[in-house]
Amino acid sequence: MKNLDSEITLEYIRASGPGGQNVNKVATAVQLRFDVVNSPSLASDLKGRLIRLAGKRITADGVLILEAKKYRTQEGNREDAIQRFYELIRKAGEKPKVRRKTKPTKASKEERLQEKKRRGEVKKLRRNKVERE
Repeated sequence: MKNLDSEITLEYIRASGPGGQNVNKVATAVQLRFDVVNSPSLASDLKGRLIRLAGKRITADGVLILEAKKYRTQEGNREDAIQRFYELIRKAGEKPKVRRKTKPTKASKEERLQEKKRRGEVKKLRRNKVERE
């Protein structure tokens, strides 16, 4: 993970929202940028999963952008952004479970057909008396 630290770019910007005059003067929000597509530290399958997980946070060029503005200090927001980045990497590192097709059991098929019959009977009882006979 040390290699990833050197590939991260942190930019400090002014945060939006409440905070009075402080919010207009001090750049406390952090924008973390990481070039996923050109990163030599990540395996290609991990890159694919990371891009899928990131969703709208990834640009057309393949750059991941995370914004952190939860805290009122640069340090707090920097830690938050880095922590969220590594959490995203960790989630992308988990290989998805392979789905194996299964067939419905004979008992479940029978149960489904019995339920269909029951529903049909209930609906039959709702019809007019003349139609039932």
